[in-house]
Amino acid sequence: MTLRRIMGSLAAMLVLAGSAAEASPEGLWEIEMRDSRYKVELCGDQGTALCGTLVWLGNGADSPENLPYLNTLLIDHAAPTGPNQWKGDLHIYGQKAAGTITQVSDDQITLRGCAFLVVCKTYQLFRMAE
Repeated sequence: MTLRRIMGSLAAMLVLAGSAAEASPEGLWEIEMRDSRYKVELCGDQGTALCGTLVWLGNGADSPENLPYLNTLLIDHAAPTGPNQWKGDLHIYGQKAAGTITQVSDDQITLRGCAFLVVCKTYQLFRMAE
């Protein structure tokens, strides 16, 4: 690989890293299965924690057993751990899990939750137009 190509690749990576650093997690997000939507916002005393509230259920998830979780926190005051990354509790339909939330781009968030440190699941959220 030539020096010119290496420099071009590095410049492209810096541009991508810069756009992720400027991304705001606030907004309306839909989970990859397209059956639930969440209002994500910065919260807490300093406005740096991350909160996400379940605001919509559909496509089969709007069942009587899931409806009690409507308008409750999925992401509960997760603390920032780095640029575009937070760590805290996730509440998934009555189950609590330790979670890591990473905003990978303007329009995508990855949630990884682990219960009992061994049962882990990863979900993708995609930004919705408001």
